[in-house]
Amino acid sequence: MKLLIATQNAGKIRELEAILAPLGVTLSTPEEFLEVPEAIEDGETFEENALKKARHWFMATGLPTLADDSGLMVDALDGEPGVRSARYAPTVEERNAKLLAALEGILPERRTARFVCVAVFIRGHGDEVIRRGTCEGRIHSEPRGDGGFGYDPIFWVEGHGCTMAELPAQVKNQISHRARALAALQPDLIEWVKTSRRG
Repeated sequence: MKLLIATQNAGKIRELEAILAPLGVTLSTPEEFLEVPEAIEDGETFEENALKKARHWFMATGLPTLADDSGLMVDALDGEPGVRSARYAPTVEERNAKLLAALEGILPERRTARFVCVAVFIRGHGDEVIRRGTCEGRIHSEPRGDGGFGYDPIFWVEGHGCTMAELPAQVKNQISHRARALAALQPDLIEWVKTSRRG
């Protein structure tokens, strides 16, 4: 019983493997299908991009597919970088530096932000489930911690007294935006596993 996780982001793959481990399914990634081109993510919302990605890989492989689109929304920047989080600048370091520069002079209480994740699970043709998760926080004044990936070192997690990059992996995999989207999706995943095993 295979589930394709439609991402080539190594950090996401590690997180998804840990979160999905209790399901006891075999996970596949796009690396096993090098002949398939990447999905075009040109949507204006997280939902549009997650659906594009999931539908692309499901149609290409025929495997039940889990895809997500996620990003960081900063209130003082009118929701930027948002759906363009991964394209905000060429590298992770440049993206974090650009965001910190954009917020220079903004008081800490006005640096509120949230990570958003929309997960899409396609079990079969026309059988799509969409779930959303968020994690609230603010943008810290400088990078801290060496865990996680992306904007994690500058995202101060509400109620935890540290950045996302300073959280132990097991804690992050319980409270992150991705973990919350997958928790909302869990009943559908469990039902799929049960149905597949009966079949």
